[in-house]
Amino acid sequence: MEKQTFGSMIAELRKKQGMTQAELAEKLGITDKAVSKWERDLSFPDINTIPKLAEIYNVTVDELMQVKTDTKDDTTNKNISEVVTLALKGVSLAMGIAVVVLSFLNEIESDNAICMLGIGLACLSIAQFPSKKGRKQMIKEH
Repeated sequence: MEKQTFGSMIAELRKKQGMTQAELAEKLGITDKAVSKWERDLSFPDINTIPKLAEIYNVTVDELMQVKTDTKDDTTNKNISEVVTLALKGVSLAMGIAVVVLSFLNEIESDNAICMLGIGLACLSIAQFPSKKGRKQMIKEH
């Protein structure tokens, strides 16, 4: 069985057996809303329900529990990537503003101003690089 989320796995197994959510819920003595939440990965069944689910689907508990668990990691990585990009853009903006203000006050030498602007441009350039996933997607499209 290919690793997938728990919800997608039980939905796939249910459909393979030609059952509706309501029929599965009836066999388990729960509501079809609970089954719907499981299949959308919004909740997880009670630990006592897992063996019964495995029995209904004719799989072992181990097979049922071998699901993909890194969905939160993908979200976390995306959030980290967004924060890093925002920070890089913030640094570039701060460098630009600092150079303008310090130049206006005659408190910066031109060499230092050029270095600061260079750092800002470098940060802005790095922020524009697509993520590894984005690069793969761009390659597929071309």
